[in-house]
Amino acid sequence: MKEKNIKKAARIALGANLVFAGISHLTFARRAFRAQVPDFVPLKKDDTVVYSGFVEIAMGTALIFTPDKYAERVGQIAASFFTAVLPGNVSQMTHRRNAFGLNTDKKRFFRLFFQPVLVYWALKSTSPVKPKLK
Repeated sequence: MKEKNIKKAARIALGANLVFAGISHLTFARRAFRAQVPDFVPLKKDDTVVYSGFVEIAMGTALIFTPDKYAERVGQIAASFFTAVLPGNVSQMTHRRNAFGLNTDKKRFFRLFFQPVLVYWALKSTSPVKPKLK
């Protein structure tokens, strides 16, 4: 039971962070997020930021409120999203675009290592709790 509660708390925390990030895409950090949109994306950078903000709000809300029986699938979708946006972080690094305090090559490079943490967090916090053998 303890593991289930820890996973649920981690899932809710990830969801809350996604909702906050999504809101920031639409409001106060909108300009900064444009720095992460790769040039190969066929949409306007601002449109991409807005659409991804809506996706993050929806995904965060789903992580927070999804019943446990659907959590694993929602976690897989979130992990896929975190993987899909990695090129934005790579683009920010390779084009040396400053945003979110990432104003050096070193900071932009080390930011890349946070993406696998998000993928792991999404998968681990939504994976089923295995019953313990007695």
